[in-house]
Amino acid sequence: MEAVAHVLHLTVINVVSLASIILELFGAIILFYTGVKGFIQWVTRKEECSVSLAEGIAMCLEFLMAGEVLHTILAEEIQDLVILGALVILRGIMTLEIHWEIKNEKAELAAHKMLEKEHKAE
Repeated sequence: MEAVAHVLHLTVINVVSLASIILELFGAIILFYTGVKGFIQWVTRKEECSVSLAEGIAMCLEFLMAGEVLHTILAEEIQDLVILGALVILRGIMTLEIHWEIKNEKAELAAHKMLEKEHKAE
């Protein structure tokens, strides 16, 4: 019975580790894609560049946070949990700040477009 429990424990550790790595890889891929897309938008002078880049970074942070949450399952010492908790809190704060920035940027773009329409109407 003890051998079965040990095998089950190792299986859970391996599955959680793999899932965590995959989520963090998705975050890295999203960040790379967003960076390339943002650079192309910046070069072509599109106004939505900063909004698009911020949305991609926010999505990346969410995948990275999911990976960190899975890491908490593997934490064996309280120090590991404190470090993981701090990372999740920091990434959460960054995500909230980015979402706030996206909201303000979209409002600013909408106001700018409205002013352009009024200027053209005159």
